[in-house]
Amino acid sequence: METSYRELKCKFVVNVSDGRNLGKTSDIVFTYPEGRVLGIAVPGKNGLRLFKREDVFISLHNVVKIGADVVLVDLKTRPCEGKRDERGGPGGCGFDGAP
Repeated sequence: METSYRELKCKFVVNVSDGRNLGKTSDIVFTYPEGRVLGIAVPGKNGLRLFKREDVFISLHNVVKIGADVVLVDLKTRPCEGKRDERGGPGGCGFDGAP
């Protein structure tokens, strides 16, 4: 199945473990120059920051299905917001099976 970012950003992301709507896809994370998709990002909660919102990274391994209207993900634990590894990429965020 092929999908474009334009189509993907209009779909809600739902966690099948607890039924929570995590919001719409805000970004796609991929490697350069290989072009390998690592995962998607959804908007996190504002918390105490007034105008800045940290994105939540969801690994491609946690994506169960990309449907016509929704992206289903399976997150066993709460994702981390804005965590990055030493290279600036998405860090281990406590997902099931994440480093």
